[in-house]
Amino acid sequence: MNKVIITGPECSGKTTLSEDLSLHYNSLFNNEYARDYIKSLNRSYIIEDLLKIAQKQWENEHNNLKQKFLICDTDLITIKIWSEYKFKRCDKWIVEKIEEQKKEKRLYLLCKPDIKWEFDPLRESKFERDILFELYKKELLSLKHSFIIIDKDQRTEKAIKKINNFFI
Repeated sequence: MNKVIITGPECSGKTTLSEDLSLHYNSLFNNEYARDYIKSLNRSYIIEDLLKIAQKQWENEHNNLKQKFLICDTDLITIKIWSEYKFKRCDKWIVEKIEEQKKEKRLYLLCKPDIKWEFDPLRESKFERDILFELYKKELLSLKHSFIIIDKDQRTEKAIKKINNFFI
């Protein structure tokens, strides 16, 4: 299965790009589970919640293995980066699953936070977006994943061209 993972800091256009690509390729779209999970809490989330989120995100991604093409609005790397950034550690299960994903054919689209910030009660890092972007880039380089930086205007058109070049 070919997977395109849309990743990057908060409010960098990931969900919009994921939805646009899913429509363009008439493919399944694996949404970001963290939003639903955190919205359902009657408290602030804690580090243990990140493991639950990661397990469900991984399960949702891997329930679609029969599909030829899958667009993912985030993956375990996002949870790892956020866990380390906010809590200074990451659960071993998450790290192990990320290592396993190196065997898959995955293309990461790393969204640069060069679009206007929009308020959302779940967003926490308005002023750290550039710092987080660099953490994503460093992580993808460290894992040796294929990735492309998506920035500025015409994000969807640029992404389609890069995806076609990578998978075709």
